[in-house]
Amino acid sequence: MKKLSLCAAATCAFVAMAGAAQARSAYDGSWDLNFVTERGPCDPTYNFPANISDGVVTSPNLVRFRGYVARSGMVRASVTVQDKFASGSGRLVGASGRGTWSGHSMNGRCSGYWTAQRN
Repeated sequence: MKKLSLCAAATCAFVAMAGAAQARSAYDGSWDLNFVTERGPCDPTYNFPANISDGVVTSPNLVRFRGYVARSGMVRASVTVQDKFASGSGRLVGASGRGTWSGHSMNGRCSGYWTAQRN
């Protein structure tokens, strides 16, 4: 469960912006996120839903999550789940996206990449 939470946190790291959120983003809507661990003691993959509204990214299962999408599609996000923290960045283009994430927990550091697909 701890490994899963770290990956979820890291994956959330998927979406946050390099600037202020813009109203009615072209990326608004529901998305499916897939996180892949390339290094560290986290689960190999983790999938979860996310929603973008007015450039703000939220996830129904994560309480301490901050994420934003710029008009350009650049995303930046961070998440904290108990003793785990992760952050990430990348870019959305059209109905898909890709980026990198990294994080840490009591078990060590993890990193990898994420992909996104609009529902």
